[in-house]
Amino acid sequence: MKLARLMRTCLSMELAKNKATHISATGLGMNSKSKTILRWLLTAVVLLALGSTAKAVFFSEAPASSYLTAKAVVMDLEEAVLATGELKAFNLVSVGAQASGQVKSLKVELGQKVQKGQLIAEIDSLTQQNSLKTAEASLRDVRAQRLAKEATLRKAEATLKRQRLLVEQEAGSQQDYEDALAARDIAREDIKALKAQIEKARIEVSTAKVDLGYTAPMDGRVVAIITKQGQTVNAAQSSPTIIMLAQLDVMTVEAEISEADVVRVKPGQMVYFTILGEPDHRYETTLRAIEPAPESITDEDTGSSSGSSSSSSSSSSAVYYNGLFDVPNPDGKLRISMTAQCTIVLSHAKNAVCVPSTALGPKDRQGGYLVRVLGKDGQPMDRQVRVGINDGTQAQILEGVQAGERVIIGEAGTSSSEDEQTTRRRPPPMRL
Repeated sequence: MKLARLMRTCLSMELAKNKATHISATGLGMNSKSKTILRWLLTAVVLLALGSTAKAVFFSEAPASSYLTAKAVVMDLEEAVLATGELKAFNLVSVGAQASGQVKSLKVELGQKVQKGQLIAEIDSLTQQNSLKTAEASLRDVRAQRLAKEATLRKAEATLKRQRLLVEQEAGSQQDYEDALAARDIAREDIKALKAQIEKARIEVSTAKVDLGYTAPMDGRVVAIITKQGQTVNAAQSSPTIIMLAQLDVMTVEAEISEADVVRVKPGQMVYFTILGEPDHRYETTLRAIEPAPESITDEDTGSSSGSSSSSSSSSSAVYYNGLFDVPNPDGKLRISMTAQCTIVLSHAKNAVCVPSTALGPKDRQGGYLVRVLGKDGQPMDRQVRVGINDGTQAQILEGVQAGERVIIGEAGTSSSEDEQTTRRRPPPMRL
């Protein structure tokens, strides 16, 4: 547009010049030498204007390059492995029944705290009751037999004493003395046998009582009631579960650690996690153990065909290993099956000089990195730096860059500016 406007101006000046020359030649009688000088002056002015316009349009200077920078700051940095976990009870026990029959009464409620040895349920079973009565009767019978044998032993000892006196006085036979001695020894051994039978009968009575009533095997809280009061259980085919008892004062977190990260994780490392209900509260503890095999190992079959299909499916899916760590739960906020967002800290640094990881250039053979630093004069300079922790977002600088210096993380795009310059340099169509 500027060029067209300039050319129209020049054309108008040329027409005005010719008109002025014609008027001057006819009206004023200007000589030919003066007309030639005037024509050259006008031509020089037109060429000078055209040159200035062309320089402004076609040869404008490109803008100076600008850089995207970030300041090296002092901050706390950590390298960690992220994992998703599930809260479980520190100890979970299924209390089952070994006898068949109807649950006569349930002595606990859901959520109730129970003590070890506390009665949980009674099973009303005529068979078990008769077994208990039979065991108690057998115990009484054996005890009576023992009393009888003890009386027999006293009689045998008295007979042996008399036979010994007779033999000493040479008034009795040696045979009678030996028979009395044998009778005493037999009575003693019979009493020993009866003592063993009494102990056996006591065990049978105790077993019969256990079959009718079940007590808590440990301190804990009732987290599930499987068998309701009045329900009939059958212990002949399987061992039915009455309740599930859990220790909730301490919770265990099973965190799924991927096979790519498990090689960097080891017991004793610091762990913290949050739950969905309290995303701003961190629970801190240490990693207790890492399971040697994934949970999928329990699902594999021993058959050849099924084993091959299992191996092919496991190779196409991600593999995770459970990391175990415990956390106190005194207020009971943590519950079974809650989701935990876990962070396993591999290393950490306090008050570290950090720059964005995008500022790091190529790595050399000595393990250093190239970083471009913007000087005070606005010109970039190359620095070799040593890097400590790098979490993918921030990198710890051990040496090479000081806090407060600005590092170059990118350069303002030149492609867009070049396109704009090309468009600006393209001459517009001429309009006369």
